[in-house]
Amino acid sequence: MSCSKLSKKRKIEEECRVFNENWTEKYFFTDVGVKAACLICSETVAVFKEYNLKRHFQTKHANFGHNLSKQELQKKANDLTKRLKQQQNVFDKTSSLQRNATKASFILANKIAKQNKSFAEAEFIKDCMVDAVSVVCPEVKSKVEAISLSRRTIVRRIDAIAVNIHEQLLTASARFQWFSIALDESTDIQDTAQLLIYIRGIDENFEITEELLSMESLKDTTTGKDLFNSVINSSIRSGLTLNKLASITTDGAPSLTGKRSGLVKLLNDKIKEDFPLHSVLSFHCIIHQESLCKSYLKLKHVIEPVVRAVNLIRSRGLKHRQFRSFLEDVEADFTDVLYYTNVHWLSIGKVLKRVWDLKAEILMFLKMQNISCDFLNEMESDEWVCDFAFAMDIMQKLNELNTKLQGKGIFAHELYLEVKAFRWKLGLFAKQLNEQKFIHFPLLKTQSVTQESSDKYSSHLMALQKEFIRRFADFKAVEGLFDLLNSPLACDIETTTEELQIKLIHLQADNSLKMMFESKPLVEFYASLHSKKFQNLKTFARKMFVLFASTYICEQTFSIMKINKGKNRSLLTDSNLQLVLRISTSNLTPNFDKLVNDSSQLHHSH
Repeated sequence: MSCSKLSKKRKIEEECRVFNENWTEKYFFTDVGVKAACLICSETVAVFKEYNLKRHFQTKHANFGHNLSKQELQKKANDLTKRLKQQQNVFDKTSSLQRNATKASFILANKIAKQNKSFAEAEFIKDCMVDAVSVVCPEVKSKVEAISLSRRTIVRRIDAIAVNIHEQLLTASARFQWFSIALDESTDIQDTAQLLIYIRGIDENFEITEELLSMESLKDTTTGKDLFNSVINSSIRSGLTLNKLASITTDGAPSLTGKRSGLVKLLNDKIKEDFPLHSVLSFHCIIHQESLCKSYLKLKHVIEPVVRAVNLIRSRGLKHRQFRSFLEDVEADFTDVLYYTNVHWLSIGKVLKRVWDLKAEILMFLKMQNISCDFLNEMESDEWVCDFAFAMDIMQKLNELNTKLQGKGIFAHELYLEVKAFRWKLGLFAKQLNEQKFIHFPLLKTQSVTQESSDKYSSHLMALQKEFIRRFADFKAVEGLFDLLNSPLACDIETTTEELQIKLIHLQADNSLKMMFESKPLVEFYASLHSKKFQNLKTFARKMFVLFASTYICEQTFSIMKINKGKNRSLLTDSNLQLVLRISTSNLTPNFDKLVNDSSQLHHSH
């Protein structure tokens, strides 16, 4: 408050004090800022001054209270004051009800987007709520009816929520020391190419943010140049500078990783042009590479008969119904077989496992139906059954690895550690199979395996191990950095970069830091290091923590996109689709109070 306003207020307060001490009728005025309101007629005077109040009272209420004592005047004034407050509470209550109804509308809209439901379902939810409270607590029915949940209202609410989340992301990104992006492109049901760009950033305090940065809709071509322009435009809109970009992770598509005109190549060229001393790491999704390694196993002669047998049963409605009825009659452990889908990471392993568990029932059913297929013939071969058992065992292990690699918010060094350990396991498995030790292959152990077959399986595993080494060369190149991040107290100082050597010596010599390393999560350990003393080491750690090792988060979002923009909601616009995806995938909590306080949200027609 300025000095002039403060002195004016004090002057008014002093005049009111003098007036109150000398005038009985003061009880019939109430202060409303610099004005005064009459409790008798509710009129206001321009300025809260003795002369103005006296003139109003003598002009409008000259005969009021002549027969009343001072105590009675006080009582009358109190009654009028109480009545005024009750009138004011009516408006306050109405405003509070409106705010609560608006906030409830925002919360329900957020849940609808989180659960990937249609916008129109909000009205159905409201009808259910009204019917329920009509029975349980009829007195609050009107409050529930005041919640606006029309389809258009939900669209506006979701728009406002998504904008609020995006603003929080922009606020966080302004503090990023380093960030990485993971991106993937897919086509929706309307043949529109949708490029998803995810960002993971870290600030000075080691707070990590992982959010959908943008969904870019490509209506024309999807060349590397188109994708590059989309990424650059998205980074400009978000206020991100490429000199803080640590890595870029893709699924390995030619438009993304092409050596001449791929997105990664164009992005690296721009960074070298703008920031000559800065370099960016690039990774091919670790889960995608693991899935591609499966194809290197020479198991086609096992997979094809199994898949054909499944298709014979499931592709014909009558046979499928008869097979399910047959499984029910024989009280089998499962009620059906599974279709094989090549694009699903875990598909082949699950199909082989289900067929193996139901092999006796499948054989019996095929014979009962007089169906001839390769699976029937191959099951009579002991060598093929051994190959089937081997395929089952190794696919189960590969699926276990794949499952460990999935998930949001997992650090790159943790994922590579799983791959590295599995690569070592393959060497152990190959050696044991060569010696006819089947401790890690329980299904193969139940078969009569010849030495020739054992040698064959061993060679398959050695070839798979070499394929793992070849495919994960991009991660192998930074293996030393991962080891340093994960074990700074045990690393070889001479093999590290010169700028970190002195700091690592101090780190390894400090016993208190060793105890802290053992008792805290890795991120908290680096965050707790002294900022000036270990500045370079903390900068290195921040860069390593933001690396994306997979595009799992993009693949998961494409599944969400398919739910939202399916055959029943094919006309969902790209802008609304982006809003829903931002809300449904976000880890940030919308600020509902801020949204309600926005006056524009309170005065929309519903």
